[in-house]
Amino acid sequence: MRKAGIGSYIVAFLFLLIFLVPVFFIVFSSFKPSTELTSSVQTFFPRSWTLDNFRRAFSRGNFVLYIWNTFFVAVVSTFLAVLINTMSGYALAKFRFKGDKIILILILSTIMLPLEVIMVPIFSVLRFFGLYNSLWALIIPPAATPTGIFLMRQFLLKIPDEVLESARIDGASEWRIFYNIVIPNAKPAIATIAIFSFMWRWNDYVWPLIAIASPRRYTLQLAIANFAGEYNVDWNSTLAMSVISMIPMLIVFLIFQRQFVQGTMETGMK
Repeated sequence: MRKAGIGSYIVAFLFLLIFLVPVFFIVFSSFKPSTELTSSVQTFFPRSWTLDNFRRAFSRGNFVLYIWNTFFVAVVSTFLAVLINTMSGYALAKFRFKGDKIILILILSTIMLPLEVIMVPIFSVLRFFGLYNSLWALIIPPAATPTGIFLMRQFLLKIPDEVLESARIDGASEWRIFYNIVIPNAKPAIATIAIFSFMWRWNDYVWPLIAIASPRRYTLQLAIANFAGEYNVDWNSTLAMSVISMIPMLIVFLIFQRQFVQGTMETGMK
């Protein structure tokens, strides 16, 4: 058993290296000077370290604005996703009403629809309400997701109905039950939804490319893509800003990693 355990750790460590080596190569390459980065002989670590790539990236574009736009979209969209998905999952898990199973099936069936299929209808709705070329066009469409609703429903099923009934008998309103009982017990699932939502919004490129036209409203991913010109690509600035774009996701995951693992395991076992 012990040898099998050591073997498992070795295999896991090898897979970890496979995934991390490209990431570390990008990080170290962002500190290489232009002559070294474009050299035919590449090294893993920079021979001479420099911060010129980061300085040039910030001097070329208004990246403070782009980072703020992306941060605003990711945070507000994550807050709405957590709120709406938690409320929807709670309703489907703890309330019985006519057609509840059909509604759940319809919600889950939308998972099979790729984004490309619903892009045109969503874009038409945004144009109708005057949200095209605004940051709200990136926030409102993903405010509720079938994956988040299903994950929250599965997690909330484990809360005993007797606890909720006792609170109702004591005179607690549904909003008080939701705030004082459901939300504290759903923290692992909330953390899971928050991490996924923040990650999707922070790294999203295709939908912002469709919904945003003004450079003043660009997100970070659109700004990075603009480093690719018609005849050349500014790899130094692209790598520098790519490394900066990794930092918020790393911070969010480190903060919520314990709840994320717990929520993923418990919803998966349900």
